[in-house]
Amino acid sequence: MLEKLYGTKLARIAEEVESLIKERHEEVDLVAQYNQHRVLKSFREHQIGDVHFTPSTGYGYDDIGRDALERVYADVFGTDASLVRPQIISGTHAISTALFGVLRPGDELLYITGKPYDTLEEIVGIRGKEGIGSLKDFNIGYHAVPIGEDGNVDFEAVKESMNEHTKMIGIQRSKGYGIRPSFTVDQIREMITFVKSINPDVIVFVDNCYGEFVETMEPSHVGADLMAGSLIKNPGGGLAKIGGYIAGRGDLVELCSYRMTAPGLGSEAGASLYSLQEMYQGFFMAPHTVAQALKGAIFTSALLERLGMNTSPKWHESRTDLIQSVQFDERDKMVAFCQAIQYASPINSHVTPYPSYMPGYEDDVIMAAGTFIQGASLELTADGPIRPPFVAYVQGGLTYEHVKIAILSAVTSLIEKELLAL
Repeated sequence: MLEKLYGTKLARIAEEVESLIKERHEEVDLVAQYNQHRVLKSFREHQIGDVHFTPSTGYGYDDIGRDALERVYADVFGTDASLVRPQIISGTHAISTALFGVLRPGDELLYITGKPYDTLEEIVGIRGKEGIGSLKDFNIGYHAVPIGEDGNVDFEAVKESMNEHTKMIGIQRSKGYGIRPSFTVDQIREMITFVKSINPDVIVFVDNCYGEFVETMEPSHVGADLMAGSLIKNPGGGLAKIGGYIAGRGDLVELCSYRMTAPGLGSEAGASLYSLQEMYQGFFMAPHTVAQALKGAIFTSALLERLGMNTSPKWHESRTDLIQSVQFDERDKMVAFCQAIQYASPINSHVTPYPSYMPGYEDDVIMAAGTFIQGASLELTADGPIRPPFVAYVQGGLTYEHVKIAILSAVTSLIEKELLAL
């Protein structure tokens, strides 16, 4: 079958790669089974029934389905409370809600994992217009400790940077559009232990986007006080059309709820707007769907490495998020690769993406995203800012089969354009 689609030589390489990564795929399956049991156990303990799928409208008071879903999230993530809402439109919005919910004028936010994801730069106030309501506008300080040359947190620099105004430590689990490795839950545990040894009262916030259900634990299981993410990434299971979550300490989640709605209203308000069943079912499906995407990422890494390309993480390395980086030696190769992924998508396969401005980003971005849900990074996408080194970030995939087909199609396209040789 593969020979008819991609030719004998590429088909043979693909078969060799699948044999090579078989044990890694089995490891992913074991993690998915463990996480699926955790989710199922929580559903059963909270006695989820048909009534929970009935949405609220208007103000959203007394929404038993929404409240039960938030108890399930808190239970699975090992936290006191959570907010799981369609009103949270993205991961960036969830993070912004958490930061503004907890921090006050005179406080400082210290990111210890380097400069955060591009879309946070205007939130903290290091880029963009003045007066738009950034943390800087509210006299909330921000500082980022650069990552060490070895790709790890510079603990000595973190210690020197913490001061009496440091109220919150920020940790970004995923590499985002960076070239550093993503941080595992064990590494995050080490970070939390370190900063808490300096100041036990400091609040540790983790941007958990792309990381949910990749490992058997979340940052909240190892001491994170607060974390946030998007439902159109991992926890939505490919079914949630919108939404985000914040989970953590009860008092902190309450503060976030006042920022999400209004002081005095908090989590009591906010209609679920015909989204509950997708959120429940998506969360139930998430361990399996995340595993499909991870298998695809491992195949992508192994195949492209076999063809002489530079990928991160390598196929045999441990993983803590969905993101697979592919580095190109020139701009045109990166653009052509992303375009080929778009052509192998179920939606808008006839569309050709080109680098262009996107809100929240400093550089032009190419975005291959032929997804059923706009912006859904749990579905197969390939994107990245057009800047050296030219790195495309491949993530997601609702099925392993689709990822495999798309990557083989992309390789074939590069060969046909004489940008890659077998």
